[in-house]
Amino acid sequence: MDQEPDTSAAARDSGTPEDFAVVIDARGAVMAWSAGASRLLGYEAEEVVGRPAASLLAAKLPFAMRRRLAAGQPWTSDLALHKRDGDRVKVQLRGLPLAHSDAGTPWVVAPAAMAYPAAPADEETAELWDLTLAQLPLPVAVYDREARFVACNQVMSRAMGLTQEEMRGLTLWEIYPAPPLDEIDRLQRQVVATGKLIFREEQPFRASGEVRDHAWSVYLSPLKDRAGEVLGVSAVVIDITEQYWARRRLAVLNEAGTRIGSTLDVTRTAEELTEVAVEGFADFVTVDLLESVAQGHEPQPIPPGTPVQCRRTAQRSVLSGCPEAAVRAGDVDVYPPGTPPAQALITGQGAYYRASDPKLREWTTASPARAESMRRFKMHSVMMVPLRARGITLGVMHLLRHRTADTFGEDDLLLAEEIAARAAVSIDNARRYTRERRTALTLQRSLLPARLPRAEAMDLAYRYFPAGSGEEIGGDWFDVIALSGGRVALVVGDVVGHGVHASATMGRLRTAVRTLADADFTPDELLTRLDDLVIRLDREEGPDARRDTDGASGEVGATCLYAVYDPVAGVCDLARAGHPPPVLVTADGTVQLLDLPAGPPLGLGGLPFEDARIDMSEGSVLAFYTDGLIETPGRDIDVGLELLTEALRRPAADLEEVCDEVMRKVRPDPPADDIVLLLARTSGLGADRVRTWRLPADPAAVAGARRTASEQLTAWGLAELDFSTELIVSELVTNAIRYGSEPIELRLIRADVLICEVSDSSSTAPHLRRARVFDEGGRGLLLVAQVAQRWGSRHTSTGKTIWAEQPLPD
Repeated sequence: MDQEPDTSAAARDSGTPEDFAVVIDARGAVMAWSAGASRLLGYEAEEVVGRPAASLLAAKLPFAMRRRLAAGQPWTSDLALHKRDGDRVKVQLRGLPLAHSDAGTPWVVAPAAMAYPAAPADEETAELWDLTLAQLPLPVAVYDREARFVACNQVMSRAMGLTQEEMRGLTLWEIYPAPPLDEIDRLQRQVVATGKLIFREEQPFRASGEVRDHAWSVYLSPLKDRAGEVLGVSAVVIDITEQYWARRRLAVLNEAGTRIGSTLDVTRTAEELTEVAVEGFADFVTVDLLESVAQGHEPQPIPPGTPVQCRRTAQRSVLSGCPEAAVRAGDVDVYPPGTPPAQALITGQGAYYRASDPKLREWTTASPARAESMRRFKMHSVMMVPLRARGITLGVMHLLRHRTADTFGEDDLLLAEEIAARAAVSIDNARRYTRERRTALTLQRSLLPARLPRAEAMDLAYRYFPAGSGEEIGGDWFDVIALSGGRVALVVGDVVGHGVHASATMGRLRTAVRTLADADFTPDELLTRLDDLVIRLDREEGPDARRDTDGASGEVGATCLYAVYDPVAGVCDLARAGHPPPVLVTADGTVQLLDLPAGPPLGLGGLPFEDARIDMSEGSVLAFYTDGLIETPGRDIDVGLELLTEALRRPAADLEEVCDEVMRKVRPDPPADDIVLLLARTSGLGADRVRTWRLPADPAAVAGARRTASEQLTAWGLAELDFSTELIVSELVTNAIRYGSEPIELRLIRADVLICEVSDSSSTAPHLRRARVFDEGGRGLLLVAQVAQRWGSRHTSTGKTIWAEQPLPD
């Protein structure tokens, strides 16, 4: 049996109680437990005796120690042990096998007191030893020309966990057969063969006598006699763990600057933060954002003494699936006042805790799931770091260790705070961008029609896609406007530029188009007046008012396509201002790009617009779109038009399916601009739904007109509207005879409403006026306005038309 250790000396060196002693049986269970062991670890004897001794270990046994245990040989090693309060303690212990018994080999474990000779004994070894610095406070070892151990200093023996006698005559690989010592063993032989010094830096690894990883610089130098013959190798090892981790921290900071904030997405930015932290220095990381921040709102200061509500935005672990998580990603957690995460959020200062810290323990035990996670995964160190930007706290990052033996320290806190500060700026930028983009999109969508109006002689379908998340919103718009006489106006436009200003300009132009459409201007005249408006807006605003947030500015400009379909005549009048031409698909499947006069974009001024008229057979489809659908970087516009015409070649019965087919075949991925697609399938109003009568300019014709209209209503089954229709016909025909000129026509149209129209060749527009008590006239149009749902007038190429609409009975 080995010489008994000097336990009092060991206790003085390591802080271990002098009477620390544990006896372990051959099965690995504790047989005896001293009072000194109770004082050190906090367990009473009755709590420990009979338990596996391995349950007290806070880290794996070194490989060399396991090998000596299996061989029944004495061992010395630094060990990390669990204390009863959850903390850890590092002690250097010596294990001695007791006499063999029937039950196997028991062990006694006590504080180590290893004795190391000041110099080797024999002459040859002494000569080699004299070539080294025996008292150097660095691990030093000497190997012979066969790379076998000869001697070492005390520091090396402590690191290896073995005495010189236990290592003498063995190669490094035989002493500790684990990487990277196999490579160092090979390099030692290379030094003997070449006689040249070799320097090597090793990544952190755990030596057999250590309880934590260290990074080392290894100098392997040849030992030569006076003749230059290599007699052996000296190994000088320098602990560069602090330098390694300092470089590692700089690398993590550089990685954080490169990887965090790659997108303007809050969740993705939080995920990038957890990825960097786990790969850098933590085993489990979570990011919890204030609920207001997670919803995209501006964060507010947190009043002290109030619970804090946060949403788990991201989490990552060295273990697959984050089994440590007590809160699922996306769920809300509430931090009571005074808890570590609440303190970090309120004070804006980070802190690190051991598992035994009373404040941390109180918080974790309040949640059964969190307490179970801490116990199951043996989490021993926790750090809370607030995420702050612009002086406002956005959330908190939790960092935990359970696989890494070392606890968090001041350097780890500084690193975490630096990473958190960088990430917080990116998260805040992403949050502000998301909020502003959502606001702009809401503005843009509010300026577009919420739903398309019902049109008796037209089926409609559309698709609207704002540009991708990496781009600002644009000024594309579309509209469908019900006109008098059952006609329908179709509008598609695109304001130059992007951003809120483009959307606001789009809203103003859309309002102007609706106003001009209500005045029943022809397409070319409407675009002319719209062009004047754009020029006026450009002059009124000036370049400063048009400057976007990115600093870009330019003149107000837009393109527009305006079309009016008349289901009674079966024709469509169109004009465009620099906009892509529409596509016409006839009922027999023929597809053609309409060759309309292009016209200048809106805002140039001084150039005319021309309209064109096309015949529309029943079942034809008109396709209107903006350039974002057919134009994209890397694809020629002709290719986009060809794809569009191909997608429309065989239109389905359902226009929604046609829209989906066009988007699938033509839409760029990703879209570089807003996209609008508007499809309209036409149908006519047959002769059975339209009746026209020519009237003489004779007051006596009014009675006949009333009677004819009444008979037609009866034929259509609309007798309920007889009284109001007779009144409207009477007043409109009387006005045409009195103030207009021939030819005079009365027309009734049964569409989704009942339309009554009276036309004459005069261009004088009617208007309402207030009649005095004794006036004989002036009340006709007032009566029409009271009876009709809406009424108005429009100019035609031959004069004017006064019209009135009434809703059909249910």
